[in-house]
Amino acid sequence: MLDLRSWIGSLLALSALTLLFVGCALVLWPFLSALLWAAVICFSTWPLYRQCERAVGGYRAAAAAIMTMVVVFALAAPLAFLVTALVDDIENLAEAITQVLEEGPSAPPNWVNGLPIIGEGVAAYWENLAHDAPAFIAELKKLTGPITDIALSGGAALGGVLIELALSIFITFFLFLHGRRMIGFMRQISERVAGPRSKRLLTVIGATVKGVVYGMIGTALAQGLLAGTGFWIAGVPQPVLLGCLTFALSFVPGGPPFLWVPVGLWLLLQGSMGWAIFVGLWGFLLVSSIDNFLRPYLLNQNTNLPVLLSLFGLVGGVLAFGLIGLFLGPTLLAVAYNLFLEWVAAEIEGRVQAASGLPVDLETNSKN
Repeated sequence: MLDLRSWIGSLLALSALTLLFVGCALVLWPFLSALLWAAVICFSTWPLYRQCERAVGGYRAAAAAIMTMVVVFALAAPLAFLVTALVDDIENLAEAITQVLEEGPSAPPNWVNGLPIIGEGVAAYWENLAHDAPAFIAELKKLTGPITDIALSGGAALGGVLIELALSIFITFFLFLHGRRMIGFMRQISERVAGPRSKRLLTVIGATVKGVVYGMIGTALAQGLLAGTGFWIAGVPQPVLLGCLTFALSFVPGGPPFLWVPVGLWLLLQGSMGWAIFVGLWGFLLVSSIDNFLRPYLLNQNTNLPVLLSLFGLVGGVLAFGLIGLFLGPTLLAVAYNLFLEWVAAEIEGRVQAASGLPVDLETNSKN
């Protein structure tokens, strides 16, 4: 009877803990992405925070406030520059569209007719639109719906990103302020769960996150610089802005082609076929291709995760978890990979010990 009561009590306690865990998970789930982003920002800038803390005489609240402002300026200043520049470009685009609607499209350039197979048909269709204003307006109306939907979905996504970014920065302040206490809690929990391997796994997690941060920023800087240089060589207007946009798109897998492909098409429509081909080759061979080896290389410098698993972690993490999956994917695979290595090492050690009939430490002492 006593065993039954003890079993029921344990079952009720386990059920209560499970309900408590599920309830907390449901409460925190809407903020999970912002929490993870804040943790990544705090971890990657923690050495700078420690220097700031020493500079203000050990006042953690002041150091946390200063670091939060640094993060705000580091993230908000480039974003404000891009938004301002985009607003100006959108105004210019609206004026150009209004002019096209009033005057109609220009006649097709000579090179269109020279395109193989489709050249004559495209030139005739273009010529027809240039001299038939109602048909041109009707074709534009076909594009109005999809473009409007894309603009609305893009605006909603941008608004969600800005809200999540603001929440992440707000959380970052408290992570800076209570970071040491949280690190202590994480070490205690990891020791309870993983035992003596906890320190090794925490090191792997930290190195992987650091490698992904350096890999993302380094790759984005390289792609933005290469794209801006290529646009400047080709004579494209505002190459600095386009390079900054490429830098922003680099954080999205497959993002830069969404910029250099339209630029190449724009040059093609301007009649600059040679420069359009140059931008296409520059974008494909340099801007987009550098992501395939630079990001895995930088990631592999900070962790022993193989290059193939690094690629799987980056791409699969984004597909499974969204943008935060850039960090979660490689981190999860790195932890699993190192657990596998630890398990293999433990199996080999156990076999050696069983074959010798002596504990490994005693065998080592006897050899010495």
